[in-house]
Amino acid sequence: MSLTQPLSRRDFFQLSALAGGGFALGLSLPVRAFAQMPEAPILTPSAFVQIAPDGVITIVARGAEIGQGIRTSLPLLIAEELDADWERVKVEQAHFDEAKFGPQWAGGSMTTPVSWNPMRQVGAAARAVLVQAAANRLKVPVGELTTSKSRVTHAASGRSLTYGELANDAAKLPAPNPTTVKLKDPKEYVLLGKRRPGRDNGAIVTGKPLFAIDVKLPGMLHAVFYKPMVFGARVKTANTDEILKLPGIRYCFVIAGAIQPSAVVPEEPGLSSGVAIVADHWYQAQRARRQLKVEWEMPEHPVPNSEDMEKRAHELAAQPGDVLHAQGDVVKALAGAAKTVEAVYSYPFLAHNTLEPQGATAWFHDGKMEMWTGSQMPGGGRTMVAKALGLAEADVSLHMLRAGGGFGRRLMNENMVEVATIAKQVPAPVKLIWSREDDIVGDCFRAGGTQFLKAGVDSSGALVAWQHRLVTFGEGKKYAPGADIDASEFPSGRIPNFEFASSTQPLWQRTGWLRAPGSNAHAWVVNSFLDELAHAAGIDPLEFQLSVIQREATPGTPAAKLAGTPDWLNGKRLADVLRKVAEVSDWKNRKSGNGHGFGIACHFCHLGYFAEVAEVKVDDSGAIWVEKVWAVGDVGRQLINPSAGEAQVEGSILEGISHMQQEITFEDGQVKQTMLAQQQLLRIRQAPKVEIHWITTDYDPTGLGEPALPPVLPAVANAVFAATGKRIRTLPLARSGFKLA
Repeated sequence: MSLTQPLSRRDFFQLSALAGGGFALGLSLPVRAFAQMPEAPILTPSAFVQIAPDGVITIVARGAEIGQGIRTSLPLLIAEELDADWERVKVEQAHFDEAKFGPQWAGGSMTTPVSWNPMRQVGAAARAVLVQAAANRLKVPVGELTTSKSRVTHAASGRSLTYGELANDAAKLPAPNPTTVKLKDPKEYVLLGKRRPGRDNGAIVTGKPLFAIDVKLPGMLHAVFYKPMVFGARVKTANTDEILKLPGIRYCFVIAGAIQPSAVVPEEPGLSSGVAIVADHWYQAQRARRQLKVEWEMPEHPVPNSEDMEKRAHELAAQPGDVLHAQGDVVKALAGAAKTVEAVYSYPFLAHNTLEPQGATAWFHDGKMEMWTGSQMPGGGRTMVAKALGLAEADVSLHMLRAGGGFGRRLMNENMVEVATIAKQVPAPVKLIWSREDDIVGDCFRAGGTQFLKAGVDSSGALVAWQHRLVTFGEGKKYAPGADIDASEFPSGRIPNFEFASSTQPLWQRTGWLRAPGSNAHAWVVNSFLDELAHAAGIDPLEFQLSVIQREATPGTPAAKLAGTPDWLNGKRLADVLRKVAEVSDWKNRKSGNGHGFGIACHFCHLGYFAEVAEVKVDDSGAIWVEKVWAVGDVGRQLINPSAGEAQVEGSILEGISHMQQEITFEDGQVKQTMLAQQQLLRIRQAPKVEIHWITTDYDPTGLGEPALPPVLPAVANAVFAATGKRIRTLPLARSGFKLA
């Protein structure tokens, strides 16, 4: 199933004269966001490109910028096909209007896949109109004209015209047929594939306001929203009258909330019960919060203690589970295997820890709600706000601002509902900023889990049987958000005797998606266990991995059914990045032992293929120095901006290593790690050197926000084993007797 759909002439674009001259180019973008999502409606035309008479080109960046660099990369796609002078291009962030701009969310590393063709077609169409305008004025055939750096040139006569000089003429011409608009051969690219600084870099390093937290409006008030420490609790009483007497406090009131706790909490559970405090300044509101005295009505089923979850996981593993996929006779094959390996892997809940805490600004005026947000899913937030306040969605307008990190957290929009609910009761703009404690306690955590594995190899070392049980959270076959696993997850379909099953236990706590969801845990488990099997078989881990990857998925299995689609695992591509990372790291000549080790791992997720080798040193106390990571990626035929691409890979690797020492645990229904200092984020001194290489393949480009993260966890864990002979089967590292130095 294609991720983008061809554009009809009728829907393609329109040209219209701008006030003061120039032209604007609009484009209709019918696309599929993900293969499983329904077809998006045909979109109305909107302006993506504006060319002023002075030659300045303004390109609209439609997507949510959360640090992945699309405020630069999407305009680059347009500018490349337009043959624009990048130094004279201005980039503007679109306001939220998917009817005009097409998809404006950011998640799943999908912005590049859904934008690759449409954005290039915008640029090519604009260029075609400008060339036609030049041909008319110069009275020469279109075929004799060339374009470069915002100029159309007729080489034979030596004449040329700037895009600014042609803008008014171009605005009067009919739109070209989109099927006839020629896109460049990659060999002709001038802008794409070259390192380009992000358009916001200067503003970021000089501290200029860019982010949602930076919003300032005349007469704006500041809010905090005090919510329960136990998910689903409700306010019984609160000393709001006393709070109203404190300096700077304008309003203080209880919000009843709409959350209905359940065994499986939906990704957007709704508005929490709590107490809103609105003040002249945020610090005043935060100080007043400390004097709040709230009596809470506890939910009937608070989240269980972490120790009880772990105990229940082992109980469930001893009982029959829900079989997701099975082939062959795994019990018989295990009994006849030359060697078997059995292991239990356990990983914790994790917080997102975005640098910018959650928050938004809202202003209810003239019967409408105007909002400023850094959401990854602004459309979902608008829908929630409209529903909660009884407004039409058209009466909720959104200004999209840069977010200080997303990592999946800003796919959820309860902060928008909170500030809108507060603002509807306050006759002024209101900015809500969560405290860091709010941000951690109120997170939608990456779900923890326990995986029980048993596998066998024959006398030649070939993997012949694999039995796999995931114990996770949910109710029956309904999983908590982000807690599930797909029946086609690797190595499903590639082992003749295979069984994949799962069991669930109720959680009564909110979960969600963390960068590379699912894969950020499953890659660690599968790659670590494959490494165990390789050592048991006496085979080099690289060769053992390749022997499994290169097997064709058995016909009829979930993996085989998906293998022909562009958004599923291609064994050759995964094997190729694995071989390449072995080559660039000189894997075959690396010697491990005596506290110095190398580990290798690979994974496919979010359309990207990555393999990584980690080099570590470990001392007698269990302190780990991750000295270097080699990474090889295959994300298709084109890196739009290598600078941003490398930053995404480096950031993913550092975050993945950071995940190895973090956890969220629960006691008496509450989160125990409530402060940033307890999250053990990776320090600069702990960051390894990262060497990045690319393999170019003939596939459309894919995103880079997530696929480089999963392999680094097993690469480091396998390297620790190579250095010490000790396996890391439980995360965080401290629970396995290790720590990052």
